[in-house]
Amino acid sequence: MRSVLVTGAARGIGRAICLRLARQGWTVYAGVRKLSDADALVAEAPTIVPIVLDVTDAEHIAALDEVLPADLYAVVNNAGIVADGPVELLDLDVVRQEFEVNVFGALAVTQAVLPRLRASTGRVVFISSLSGRISTPGTGAYNSSKYALEGLVDALRVELRPWRIRTSLIEPGPIATDMWSDAVDMVDRTTAGLTDAQRDLYGGHLAGMRKVATQVQRIAAPVESVVAEVEKALTSSRPKARYVVGIVNKVQALSTQFTPTPVLDAIFALATGIRRK
Repeated sequence: MRSVLVTGAARGIGRAICLRLARQGWTVYAGVRKLSDADALVAEAPTIVPIVLDVTDAEHIAALDEVLPADLYAVVNNAGIVADGPVELLDLDVVRQEFEVNVFGALAVTQAVLPRLRASTGRVVFISSLSGRISTPGTGAYNSSKYALEGLVDALRVELRPWRIRTSLIEPGPIATDMWSDAVDMVDRTTAGLTDAQRDLYGGHLAGMRKVATQVQRIAAPVESVVAEVEKALTSSRPKARYVVGIVNKVQALSTQFTPTPVLDAIFALATGIRRK
């Protein structure tokens, strides 16, 4: 029976991954910020082992050595957060926290478990996003964290070849989780926090972001579509470097590769209501 560590396991994609793998017979170590966060998870799958793991906490990372099995086979770096807003208005502390969770946290967990994965010839999976390939107005902080993550993983994938540790990126688009269901409220909170001068400059941008967020909620893919790709990355004899989730996202990823940047800029500006002065 193989074992796996899943970060950000309390809700959304992480929770669904834990449940699927536990039902498939994996021993699942579910990383949650506090043990009570895992109560509902364990109620559905009693074999899941919750562990306290805030990926930004160095003490939690160090404690992994005491709680994980020597034969750990895989880690799924799922923990992540989203910050929105025009780049000019971003709070630098918020951007730093975005990177602490989405980039440095994933890196720290991976570094901590690699000795075990080397011994088991295991797997490393990162939940990234199509936003790690395509940057859009209003989500620059999130985009930049996912771009950074993908850069690290592209290097890591090759560096781990001598030990046959397979490394994969999962790249979903919008997914039907509480993160996306909160997207409109997040834009509203950002708008409410602006000064009058900032709102005068960027009110149109944020109105466009709100419209897009509303539309995205209607087309968000089921969380099971992400879980299926994670399972492939963990079990395939020849896992892919990247798994783009869903046909629509695959078409989008491919089309943006061949679309000139000025055309893409115009499309994104039109979609988000950004007009030239």
